[in-house]
Amino acid sequence: MTEFTPWASLIGGTMIGLSAVLLMLWEGRIAGISGIAGRLLPPYRDGAFLSRLGFIGGIVAAPLLISLASGTPVSQTISSNVPLMVVAGLLVGFGSVWGNGCTSGHGVCGLSRLSARSMVATATFMATAFITVFVVRHVIGG
Repeated sequence: MTEFTPWASLIGGTMIGLSAVLLMLWEGRIAGISGIAGRLLPPYRDGAFLSRLGFIGGIVAAPLLISLASGTPVSQTISSNVPLMVVAGLLVGFGSVWGNGCTSGHGVCGLSRLSARSMVATATFMATAFITVFVVRHVIGG
C-alpha cells in the first residue's frame, strides 16, 4: 500500500512549483525534465548547458540531502523485473517525444499557463497511469 504523506507532499509540491517559477523567471524556460535532460546531450544549441546540468544535478542531489538532513535513508522501490522496466522506460520516452513534453513540462508548467495542449497531454498520461495501476494491482495481481 501507498503511505499517505500530506506534509511531505505539500513541501515537495511547493519546491517543484518554486523551481519551475524560478527557472521561468531566470532562464525564460519551462521546467520540463525530459527536455532539459535531453538537451544535455550534443548537439548543443545554446549556452545553457551548465544551468541544465545544475537543474538535473539538483534533482539527483535532493534525496541525498534530505537523507543527510533527516538521518534516515530515502526509500525508493524499483521493480526487479528488467524487461518490464525496459518497456516502461521506452514507453515513457516515446510518450515524452510524441507528446512534446513530459509530466513536469505539461502537468506543472503547461497547466499553470492554461495550455490546451498540456491539458490534453496531462489528461492522457493521468488516465494511462490510472489504468496501469488498476491493471497491475487488480488484473495482474501486483
